[in-house]
Amino acid sequence: ILTILGNSAVLATAVKRSSLLKSPELLTVNLAVADIGMAISMYPLAIASAWNHAWLGGDASCVYYALMGFLFGVCSMMTLCAMAVIRFLVTNSSKSNSNRITNNTVRILITFIWLYSLLWAILPLVGWGYYGPEPFGISCTIAWSKFHNSPNGFSFILSMFLLCTVVPALTIVACYLGIAWKVHKAYQEIQNIDRIPNAAKLEKKLTLMAVLISVGFLSSWTPYAAASFWSIFNSSDSLQPIVTLLPCLFAKSSTAYNPFIYYIFSKTFRREIQQLQCCCGWRAHFFSTDNSAENPVSMMWSG
Repeated sequence: ILTILGNSAVLATAVKRSSLLKSPELLTVNLAVADIGMAISMYPLAIASAWNHAWLGGDASCVYYALMGFLFGVCSMMTLCAMAVIRFLVTNSSKSNSNRITNNTVRILITFIWLYSLLWAILPLVGWGYYGPEPFGISCTIAWSKFHNSPNGFSFILSMFLLCTVVPALTIVACYLGIAWKVHKAYQEIQNIDRIPNAAKLEKKLTLMAVLISVGFLSSWTPYAAASFWSIFNSSDSLQPIVTLLPCLFAKSSTAYNPFIYYIFSKTFRREIQQLQCCCGWRAHFFSTDNSAENPVSMMWSG
């Protein structure tokens, strides 16, 4: 419910401000699409299976659930990686160079992200890798335990782990460390904190928001990745069902965090949410009177 409501608000705000969206903000929209897509396509089936105490449906529904999870999971990871790279390029480039990141460039990048994610999701269907039920039996994913004695499966896991997890994660960390160093050096050059320009303060705020989004995603999925990797080299029976269930649920909760981060850090997003509340007949006690079209700083509500 939190995932659908929160990300629907993000998408509604993006549609309302479509003419004002900057090119990097399209990646935020893409991340919301991936999160809400995962919630709609997967969570109802998993919840129903949990109430049933067993997986509902046969092999076809299991493959469908696992494919959707892999597709949207890789898409979210690569979108976060692209956001980090673009923030790094914008922070470390002159204004003229940063303007080269146009809407068309980002749209091409988003298309590549979806094709890349779809390719990895389809590979287990054509014989490289496997889909199967989780050890606790009420959801499906990559069949980690089948790769123990399978060279074909192990090569898939190793390639997927490197190209869909390690490389994007290291890229995210490297980009934000580079941004942090750049911001630190810039602030050192300014002796008086009151003289720091609004653009620099905004840049720091946007970077912090992007870092929190990435940290939330990575920290949510790390316990699940650790439990899955353990089952590759050891029998799944060596882990209690609760040990495999909790990391899975924690990973799925990653789809609900981002709208709250936007709400905390973005005045524009808060104002748009309050206006949406008014349109839906809800009570709204505060409305901002400034015009975002006349205030370009307030227009930027995401990284």
